[in-house]
Amino acid sequence: MSQAFQLIRELVARREVKISSHGYDELAADDILVRDIVAGVQDGEVVEEYLGYPKGPCVLVLQRDYHGKPIHVVWGIPRLSTTPAVVVTAYRPDPAKWTGDFLRRL
Repeated sequence: MSQAFQLIRELVARREVKISSHGYDELAADDILVRDIVAGVQDGEVVEEYLGYPKGPCVLVLQRDYHGKPIHVVWGIPRLSTTPAVVVTAYRPDPAKWTGDFLRRL
């Protein structure tokens, strides 16, 4: 498992979470609840890692909402810090752009 994702899971378990402004906008646009994002991180699966991202390491994670529908969440950790876990963005993946399991781009 990704070290960044392991730290993110630990931060979420300690409730050290921040939602970015962009993240809130995207959650609202796709009708995604914050509670689904927070609750689903423990069962999430890393799709891609962006360890060199300028604002700090990020991971794209496949998660599921309360109804089992897929959600992609980009979680990050601020550069030169170890807290909080930041929801950079979240969206419902487009089936036309992803494999059936939503783990690989087409």
